[in-house]
Amino acid sequence: MSRLFAIPPWAEVRRRLPRLVAGLVIFAIGLSLIVRADLGLDPWDVLHQGVSDRTGIPIGTVSVLISFLVMLGWIPLRQRLGLGTVLNAVLIGVVMDLVIPRLPDPVTAGPRWALLVVGLALCGPGIGMYIGARLGPGPRDGIMTGIAERGPSIRLVRTGIELVALGIGWLLGGTIGIGTVLFAVTVGPNTQFWLERLDLGFPPGFEPVAHPDGHHADDPPPDVEPDFTIAGS
Repeated sequence: MSRLFAIPPWAEVRRRLPRLVAGLVIFAIGLSLIVRADLGLDPWDVLHQGVSDRTGIPIGTVSVLISFLVMLGWIPLRQRLGLGTVLNAVLIGVVMDLVIPRLPDPVTAGPRWALLVVGLALCGPGIGMYIGARLGPGPRDGIMTGIAERGPSIRLVRTGIELVALGIGWLLGGTIGIGTVLFAVTVGPNTQFWLERLDLGFPPGFEPVAHPDGHHADDPPPDVEPDFTIAGS
């Protein structure tokens, strides 16, 4: 098995890949609806929108570029890429760039709230499907777990990462609002509900390896449990 990539047997990949792709597409559609509602975005999309507004690059393309920049941080942290990691980095942003221009641009409160509510609802099953496929964590999950393996708790690390992304995005002009708050408070329970029903379990040989003290082994498998209380991974 490569030191950089960790991919299960192809029979498992073929079985899990449709679930992974469907989940990423559903999640991307949910994010697209939230963006078009313009009532506040999740922390990473606040950053993506801020960069997009400053550069003129479509928000989905910004998402892809930032995902690959984040993945560079995996190298010193000795995290290994899965197929799901690469598809997460690429597919969400590509789908958003395809979907957002085709959505209506509402000017009244009712349609905007409808877009927001449907978008928030779609994020749960989307995240549940792509995490449940167990083909590799998202780019931001790898940074999170890599830092957490060196001492801090996962929740502390992820909260810090999300706050940094949110703060930079806000300074760049990204949209923070009621949608940001609703995303933060609903994505965890929504994902938990769907993940319990859609999780395929770890591929054979990819179960987490832990020392007796609870820390991961020096060379952990790529499917370390993500903190799905915060998405956009």
